[in-house]
Amino acid sequence: CDTGYELWTSRTPNGFKISIMLEALGVPYKYRFIDLAKKEQKQEWFLQRNPNGRIPVLIDHDQNIVIWESGAILLYLANKHDDKFLINDEQGTHNYPNLDLHALRYKVYQWLFFQNAGIGPMQGQSNVFYRYAPQKIPFAINRYQTETRRLYQVMERELKSTKFRYMTNDYFPTIADFALYPWIKIHFWAGVKLDGLLHLKKWMDEMAKLPYVKRGIEVPPKPKHITNEGGVTAQGGRLTIVGSSKL
Repeated sequence: CDTGYELWTSRTPNGFKISIMLEALGVPYKYRFIDLAKKEQKQEWFLQRNPNGRIPVLIDHDQNIVIWESGAILLYLANKHDDKFLINDEQGTHNYPNLDLHALRYKVYQWLFFQNAGIGPMQGQSNVFYRYAPQKIPFAINRYQTETRRLYQVMERELKSTKFRYMTNDYFPTIADFALYPWIKIHFWAGVKLDGLLHLKKWMDEMAKLPYVKRGIEVPPKPKHITNEGGVTAQGGRLTIVGSSKL
């Protein structure tokens, strides 16, 4: 692939953020599946693109730019494509009543960074201690599950207060929604429940309806032998999340 976008990704929440955004923009792109089980992200050819050894990585061949860190990639794509899903909708317009574009821009940044610095790291640690740690440490499990749940409650409070359909406005989703949704979608993997978070659940339902969200969470595709995501995951497999049963 020597033109357009090339996405290096896997079936993780951080990878889904970018495939959702690319699908929402409707731009052509190719993807390369990175096999985390084989630690391809730690190999030299990968580290030359991202020295941190993590997915996702976006290569913009037309601009000869490589971007890593999912938040940076989302901002790059929004800025390059007429601020779509930042302060503009899918058509690149913002003709909505009572929409303060200056305030909206920073509200989107706020919730994007909330995910990058809060839900991602805390839920990620909850995943590790709840699912993968060879020794179960109750203090660590409780610490990260409690903090993840608290962060969900922050979202619940905001959605209840604003009555918005999406995190930052009532008219269209933004990159903040794209960053948050794939993580909340796998709340069960961290052992965190959504009980009582009615507005958060409603937001989840709204996001799940979007055609480009449906397409984005299938990049890379789910392995063919998996037919029941929740059922397989409940049995302890990670196949539906990263395409492998191992880290």
